[in-house]
Amino acid sequence: MRRVLVGLGALGVERVLLMPDRQRLAERALQGVAARAEPIPAAEIVDMPITDEPEDSTRAAEAMRRAGAGCLVVLGGDGTARVVARGAGEVPIVPISTGTNNVLPAPVEGTLAGMAAAAVARGLVERGEVALRHKRLALWLDGQPASDALVDVAALAGRYVGSRAVWDVGALRQVVVTRSSPATIGISAIAGALRPVSPEEPVGLEVRLGTGAPHSVLAAVGPGLVAHLGVVGVREVHAGERVDLVAERPLVLAMDGEREITLPAAGDAWVTLHLDGPWIVDASRAMYALASRGRLAQ
Repeated sequence: MRRVLVGLGALGVERVLLMPDRQRLAERALQGVAARAEPIPAAEIVDMPITDEPEDSTRAAEAMRRAGAGCLVVLGGDGTARVVARGAGEVPIVPISTGTNNVLPAPVEGTLAGMAAAAVARGLVERGEVALRHKRLALWLDGQPASDALVDVAALAGRYVGSRAVWDVGALRQVVVTRSSPATIGISAIAGALRPVSPEEPVGLEVRLGTGAPHSVLAAVGPGLVAHLGVVGVREVHAGERVDLVAERPLVLAMDGEREITLPAAGDAWVTLHLDGPWIVDASRAMYALASRGRLAQ
């Protein structure tokens, strides 16, 4: 967080809003840069209640958007990026990889992330040339929108939600993804081992899984967790297309790697792919754009 603040200040950002948390990370970060010689933006902590639930991040993003934020820097994994995106609206996001599943967030150094965010927020680069409009998945229960995901929705046999992260991969029955790569960690790596899908492609994938399947795939589905999974079938999913979830019950749904929803015994459940997700800034592309415009030359 301190390095992000230094990067923001280096490109002339004058005001920063920080999210509060029980570990007082924001206060500690500000104390650590108070005596630095480099220009540091004037910072304030958003006045909001803390519940230690994911909705805290959504509320913080909403507050920052209403306050006129030009860019949001997010520390976390796919799940954190997702809940921030719910409150960010059209405000671009620079996600830094610090979570369990990090398909969407990039392992970018904090100083560069701050400079990239400053470039976008101050209009030193064009949003469309350094940010990608990410895809998203919408979950529907009985015809009503219920939740969303930016990378993957996974259906697992069972009813246990508590531990959040998906470790019991033997219970996986179905995965729907917006993007996939065999070189990432997480549920989407299963699809990536079968058919890589780039963030820019206007399609997703559905993979059906099960024991005794005719084919199998080897994927790194979590940190330190590599698994063989039986593949029943795989197919492309197009924008707006309805993907019905497997009929097996009880069934737990994990959104971006975190178990969240237990499906009732009755009722329809499906997922649709959309191309109007959050704007995700590529920090490397932003830095190249700054250099090409002479913004880094004195």
